Amino acid sequence: MTFSIVARCPETGRIGAATATGGPAVGALVLHGESQVGAIATQAMTNPIAGLKGIGWLRQGLGASACLERMLTEDDSRDLRQWIVIDSQGKSSDWTGQACLPWCGSLSEKNLAIAGNMLVGEQVIHTMQRSYRHNNHLELTDRLLLAMQAGAAAGGDYRGIRSAALKVWNNRHYADIDIRCDWSDDPLSELAVILKQVRAADYANFFAQIPTGNEER
Repeated sequence: MTFSIVARCPETGRIGAATATGGPAVGALVLHGESQVGAIATQAMTNPIAGLKGIGWLRQGLGASACLERMLTEDDSRDLRQWIVIDSQGKSSDWTGQACLPWCGSLSEKNLAIAGNMLVGEQVIHTMQRSYRHNNHLELTDRLLLAMQAGAAAGGDYRGIRSAALKVWNNRHYADIDIRCDWSDDPLSELAVILKQVRAADYANFFAQIPTGNEER
């Protein structure tokens, strides 16, 4: 019921993730990440505990493939899961369990991984991949949102989408961008509006002044 993307910008080291689904509040469960560590999307029969554990393993130095392998080993319901993982070096890995609802599939490559289930067809994730590659001149946040919009335009979740979320981590102890729309007829358009407000001077100036977690203690 969900399609997601995780990616890393090789120029800046920023890591990002975005997701959309036909149900409510997708941002509460699917996306997990940490600055200079990596990101994970857990979907289909979502397992947020595995996402949290996986970020811990990436933090300890496991690469994306080893992290995913450990997640699979520890989860008896792995055939119901979809996972995409990216690490701080841009290595990525993907998993689609055999019991995920069709159409379902995933792909991974350097600095990028995409997955979806209950989609209209495989064109959704390939359209997202093409969009992300085509917009490589843009900031990571914009590339992620455009890829999600391209996936939705290609059919997306066959029930339609009602919630979406986008996160980007840079060098703070929390996400630099953390926006979500929990219920809407057009959640990706809502994300675009929210992103514009987050980037507006008033909020950007405020955000620049708050603690990052990197301060000397």
